[in-house]
Amino acid sequence: MAHIKYSSPKKIAICIFLGLFCALGYSQNLNSSNDFWNKVRYGGGLGLGFGNNSFNIALAPSAIYQANDYFAAGMGLSFNYYKFGDAKFTAYGGSLLTLFNPVRPIQLSAEFEQLRVNRSIESFDGSRIEDNYWSPALFFGLGYSNQNVTFGIRYDVLHDAQKSIYADPWMPFIRVYF
Repeated sequence: MAHIKYSSPKKIAICIFLGLFCALGYSQNLNSSNDFWNKVRYGGGLGLGFGNNSFNIALAPSAIYQANDYFAAGMGLSFNYYKFGDAKFTAYGGSLLTLFNPVRPIQLSAEFEQLRVNRSIESFDGSRIEDNYWSPALFFGLGYSNQNVTFGIRYDVLHDAQKSIYADPWMPFIRVYF
C-alpha cells in the first residue's frame, strides 16, 4: 500500500505567503522613480495581547509600496514587550508584509517576522534564568479597513508555546498608513 505524505500546515502557510509576495511583484507597473515614491506609504501597527496573567505590547513601524488598489508589500521593524507572571520577554527584529484588499473594506495580510528574544524567567528556587534566541512568526490576518486605518485579528501559524513571545497565536491589531 502506498503512503501519501501530506505537507505540514506550516509549509502550506509559507507557500501561501510566498505566493502572495510573488503575485505582488508581478502586479507592479513602475513608470519612473517618482511614481515609485508616490506609492510608498508609511505607518505601522500596534498590537496588544492580554491573557491569563499576561500582557503583550507590540510596536511595528513600517513602510509599504501600494502597487495598486488591491496589493501592497513592504517591510518593517518590530519591538515587543511581554510579561507573564515573573517571566519577562523583550524582542526586536524585522518583518516582511503583504496586504491584499479583495474588496475595499476587507484586508487580508501575510507577515513574516523574525525576532531576537531576550528572556528572563524566575525559577522555582528564586534564581533568574536568562535566555536569548531567534524566534520566527508567520501571521495571516483579516481586517476591516476604513481609509488609512485597519482593525483586525491575525494568527501566527508558527506559534511555539515554549519559545514564542506571544501568549497566544491569535492577536488583535491596528494598522495605520499615510
